[in-house]
Amino acid sequence: MYGTPALAMPIPQLAVTASAGWSGRSAESRGGPTFTMTGSASRAVTAQALDGLRRLTASVKAHTGVTDGQHLDVSLDGAIPPGRGLGSSAANARAIILALADLFGRELTEGEVFDLVQEAENLTHGRASGVDAVTVGATAPLLFRAGTAQALDIGCDALFVVADSGTAGSTKEAIELLRAGFRAGAGKEERFMHRAAHLVDDARASLAEGEPEAFGSCLTEYHGLLRGAGLSTDRIDALVDAALQADSLGAKITGGGLGGCVLAMSRPERAEEVARQLHAAGAVRTWAVQLRRSTHER
Repeated sequence: MYGTPALAMPIPQLAVTASAGWSGRSAESRGGPTFTMTGSASRAVTAQALDGLRRLTASVKAHTGVTDGQHLDVSLDGAIPPGRGLGSSAANARAIILALADLFGRELTEGEVFDLVQEAENLTHGRASGVDAVTVGATAPLLFRAGTAQALDIGCDALFVVADSGTAGSTKEAIELLRAGFRAGAGKEERFMHRAAHLVDDARASLAEGEPEAFGSCLTEYHGLLRGAGLSTDRIDALVDAALQADSLGAKITGGGLGGCVLAMSRPERAEEVARQLHAAGAVRTWAVQLRRSTHER
């Protein structure tokens, strides 16, 4: 994050589906496509987000050369709470892009899908890194570095508990806060970036070597780095502390900061207790994500 390498992991339980069809009405008569939002996250979708989805629809039509004037009806069913560092906007965009391509009878390459998702992400977040646009289409954890993604070597089975704090973060505000902190002292940015990149590399190596304790330590230390930069919150810190007190191997905030979720690495036999303690500390919901040892040659 913030220009450093990042490890990213899809969460299979959090899915988004979309469907699209022609209504028979002219697009001009209704001012653009109609969106129907369903699912547990639908109420949190703002008018600004809907405007972004309409612009995305126009981009897909332009990219695929569709000029049909009929009115579009798009339905989006999502379970990813927005603003939690879980890639909700990228997942929504990807689902809509694929639904529209299917309706238009166009087959998009994965690169084309990424470019369209990234365009939508840039509109939503400013200059997006691309990690969410890649991860929402992934089936396994990834290392994201310098704009490219590669599969991670995983040397052990592991289990992660993701806890929703119930509070949305703001990537834009977090970046502004971080930049202000960098301006406050010479060398602060270089030290932050160096330490962040070093922790990501250590975490990647620990995962590849099948060392979950070392990986967990990297998570916790990375959280301390972000907390020191002012990017955590009291509620997030309480969740991290609860996870560690429940014998998690490590825990950190997800996403850009100032809210969102906590990611805790747990021993499988302790996962239920970790989730219970996280709920007791204020988590509004939790998800367990199983990580399997790689089957390919390393």
